[in-house]
Order: sequence, then structure tokens, then C-alpha cells
Amino acid sequence: MSSFSKVTRLKREAMEQELLAPIATQAAGSRGREVAEQPDEYRTAFDRDRDRILHSKAFRRLKHKTQVFINPEGDHVVTRLTHTLQVMQVGRSLAVALGLNETLTEAICLGHEVGHPPFGHTGEVALSPYVDGEWLHAEQSVRVLSVLEPLNLSWEVLDGIRAHSWKIDPPPATPEGVLLRFADRVAYLVHDMEDALRAGVLTYADLPEESRRAFGKPGREWVSTMIHAVIDESLERGEVAMRPEILEAMHGFRDFMFRRVYLRPESRRQAEKAVRVLRDLVDHYLENPEHMPESYRRPGEPLVNQVLDVVAGMTDRYALRAHDQAFRPSASFPV
Repeated sequence: MSSFSKVTRLKREAMEQELLAPIATQAAGSRGREVAEQPDEYRTAFDRDRDRILHSKAFRRLKHKTQVFINPEGDHVVTRLTHTLQVMQVGRSLAVALGLNETLTEAICLGHEVGHPPFGHTGEVALSPYVDGEWLHAEQSVRVLSVLEPLNLSWEVLDGIRAHSWKIDPPPATPEGVLLRFADRVAYLVHDMEDALRAGVLTYADLPEESRRAFGKPGREWVSTMIHAVIDESLERGEVAMRPEILEAMHGFRDFMFRRVYLRPESRRQAEKAVRVLRDLVDHYLENPEHMPESYRRPGEPLVNQVLDVVAGMTDRYALRAHDQAFRPSASFPV
């Protein structure tokens, strides 16, 4: 008799029906993919989506994309990749506690930043003049995974990635997608605070007293408090939500981080440089498309779309080197 138990996709799907909460999204009930595929023997549809995102080139590039500090040199500074992994951990913890689909949550969390341009949210500001309205990394993440590096993902995964930002309407169609919105904010507020402390931008004494009263000891206790606030309120309401008093405290701390970290004079100077670098690159490639790297170029599409795809796909250091190569060739390194 074997020491193992063969767990097939069909068995996994049956376990989801038995164990997940009534509100949860079940893999067997997915709206499917743009191109139909034969089901895998062992993996559910959302398992396959998670695995495809993990193996994508866009996911690997996140290790050299900024979270807060532009082109950081310190080994312990949070990048888009470590941020994504932390969001996934928070999202999984919430999904398991609430009986939601853990694998769908993982897939959405892992894919939500793959379209982010270099230099954090400053990159979105830099690229917005070239599109109608606002250039959004959430839209670009869907484009990367559907068009530029097409993975034929499930509708539910793409929907969660599309609407992971709070300012996007309509909101996610699944409770797992809504979980990402909370997991993202929990992760970035805590690790951005820890990065600012490590860099000397903040001290523990600077942290607002109301935040410390609401969340406890800065660090893991803050994460735990916020996670429990989502679990408790969601169980009570029957929908994904957070305790109002903790949500209010989170909003207050977010305002503090904007004043003291994100919009501090040094950050503004870095942001101005980053905007200039990216807009220089876009303008240069629009005028000299033959200088543009081949990656993500799609002949037949408008040139501006191709240029934005290429520049948005760059890492921080690649963008800086490409800028040197275009405007200071004697100082540049091979790109």
C-alpha cells in the first residue's frame, strides 16, 4: 500500500465544494479563459494561473523595481518583488481564515504588480501624459499578462488584478479580489514604515501616538492587528471588510506616510528626476524607434503603445542605463 494519497484536480475541486465558505470562488465554477484549454490532471485552473505568473519574465523583473526608494542599493530595502510576496502572505492568511479560495488569492496577489513601471508610482505620473486619462499599472498588468506575455489566465484572476487599486471602478467581482485590496494596503504601509525607519527618514518617536494605540508595537504586531480587523469584521458582516476604527487609523497613518515619507523634499527631488528620465526615454523612442529594445514591441500597433510597453517594462536600473546610453553615451554601460 502506498504511503501517499493521489490528489487529483477533481478531488481538489470536490474538497473546495465541501470546505470553502458559501461566498468563496470555486475553481470548478470559473468563467474560464479566453482560449479554452484541456484541464490539468492535478492542478485546478487557479493553480495553473498562479504557476504561470510565477514563471513569467514580468514577475522576475519585479526584483529590480522600486517600491518607495528609487533604485535602492541596500540589501534589505523592499522592492516590488518582496512587496508582492508580502501581499501574497497577508492575502493567503486572510483567505484561509475566511474560508475563501487560497489559490485564487495567491494568483491575484502575485500578478497585481507585473505591469508597474520603473520608479514606483512616480512612473505612472511620468507616463500619464501619453495616454487619454491616467496611466494605471493595474491596466498594464492585465495587458502584460494577456497581450505582451500572454498566459491565457482565468477571468477571475485578471479581474482581481484589474481592480486591485481602491480607486478603480467597478470593484473586483470576487471576494478574493477584494481581499487583495486590503492585503496590499496592510503590506505596503507596514514595510514602507520599516524601510523609512531603517533609512533614518523616521524614528520610532515620530510614529503617531494614535497609530501605536490602534495597532500595537510597530512591525509584526501591526500586521497581525490589521489582519484580525479584516477577519473579525468580515465574519460579522458577511462580506470582506475591516473594523471601522482600525480602517480609520490606517487612513490616518497613510496620510502621515504621505506627509513624512512619500512627499518629503528628498522624495520629490527623486521623483522629478525619475519623471524626467522616463519622459526622455519615451520621447527619444518616439523620435528614434530603431533605438528601442525589441522586447514587448508589437509591430502593427501604434508606436506610442509600443514605446509605453517597452519603457513600462523596464527595471529601475535598466531605465537609468538606457537613459545614459541615449543621452550620455560616454557614461553608459551596455544595456
